[in-house]
Amino acid sequence: MTAPYPHPTQAVVLAGGQGSRLRPYTDDRPKPMVEIPGTGTPIIGHQLAWLASEGVTDAVVSCGHLAEVLQDWLSQAQLPLNVTTVVETEPLGRGGGLKYAAASLPRPEEPWYATNGDIWTRFSLREMADFHHERGADATLALARPRIPWGVVETDEFGHVLDFIEAPPSPYLINAGVYVFSAAFTGLLPARGDHERTTFPRLARERRLAGFPLPHGAYWRAIDTAKDLTEAAKELGSRGV
Repeated sequence: MTAPYPHPTQAVVLAGGQGSRLRPYTDDRPKPMVEIPGTGTPIIGHQLAWLASEGVTDAVVSCGHLAEVLQDWLSQAQLPLNVTTVVETEPLGRGGGLKYAAASLPRPEEPWYATNGDIWTRFSLREMADFHHERGADATLALARPRIPWGVVETDEFGHVLDFIEAPPSPYLINAGVYVFSAAFTGLLPARGDHERTTFPRLARERRLAGFPLPHGAYWRAIDTAKDLTEAAKELGSRGV
């Protein structure tokens, strides 16, 4: 009988974005420090609580824009897991920044999760880790099907309008900004540059990159604009996310 796959207990949170489209909220704080209205908690607080509920005991938070604001909050907050912060002193790109943060993980010989700092989601990371392990992947990315921000018009083959559908799900899957990585993946990252243009395409060609579709009904939202904040607050009230 094979031993059960040990789920990751460490994670990197990429929290260095400027969030220019969220101004004026981000004039005095980094994007992950923006509060979801009505919760009293910034985006990163929700993320860390979710990671802890999924068995993560140690997180490395990669800071950039207004890093001291985020570091001050982390030092004073009652956190459910151990948090270390790192700050990029020079731009390294997405892949380089991920590699730099991963160097501070407490158990480099073990797999790890990563998440973008502007994502608010809830689904089973353990199920995603099992999916990753079953496929023998070096990297697995969560895949979301976001809602199209416009209403669409459905027609028949003769051009007759049949229906108007408000904000339907996209027919395409997108990178949801949540990942499971093998221990070896860290060594595949570039010291500088974008891993989504280098490492990921290479792994895809070698069939070592997997995509985990978010389970039906799972909550996922990227917080990019003020409208996203408003919608997230509405969803919080209706779904109890």
